[in-house]
Amino acid sequence: MTTETPETTANSSLPAQPAATPQPLGLEPRIDPSARVTKSTLGPYTSVGPRTTIGETIFGDYSYVVNDCSIMYAAVGKFCSIAAQSRINPGNHPMWRAALHHFTYRSTSYGFSVGDDHEFFDWRREHQVVLGNDVWIGHGAVVLPGVKIGTGAAIGAGAVVSKDVPPFAIVGGVPAKRIRFRFEEHIQQGLLDLAWWDWPRAQLELALPDMRKLSAEDFVAKYKGAS
Repeated sequence: MTTETPETTANSSLPAQPAATPQPLGLEPRIDPSARVTKSTLGPYTSVGPRTTIGETIFGDYSYVVNDCSIMYAAVGKFCSIAAQSRINPGNHPMWRAALHHFTYRSTSYGFSVGDDHEFFDWRREHQVVLGNDVWIGHGAVVLPGVKIGTGAAIGAGAVVSKDVPPFAIVGGVPAKRIRFRFEEHIQQGLLDLAWWDWPRAQLELALPDMRKLSAEDFVAKYKGAS
């Protein structure tokens, strides 16, 4: 089940409320009242934290984003973990023009009669950010327009990712560079073949104890051919 949000599903102008126990995750996305989600599709068991903005994004099942983040024009896979103050596909400015300022494309906001530049926003949409499944975005990381991050990759805190990241790579720094891979190639391929992120919920529940206690290599060996 997915939920398609209307123009606005949560009002970011609401006054701050006392902390409360979060509602349990379920088939309907859990969106904090202070978050703003527009023109996006969120899967079941997803969560959007306080003061986070999501626009024109597909957000896969079980993925979550915590507080003070921004995600625009993105396709986020399943089981992704996005830490606080991260930016995915932040605003891009037209460096080829005489003026960088957004009065040239958000012209209506400045009272100009020519209207907004829709071609500019189409250009932004063309530079979608894509996250695979089970990606971890560390605190304060920035993923620049057009970047693709492979399944199982981990992005270090504060990293600025300007180039594609292969599956299961760990990257960090400014600009982000590969530090190492999480697993050897045969384990990476084994996990991709299993594609546990696509398993039905009942199968995930049965496998959960092994996810906790087994190494990735042992998990692949046990469940090979199960999917």
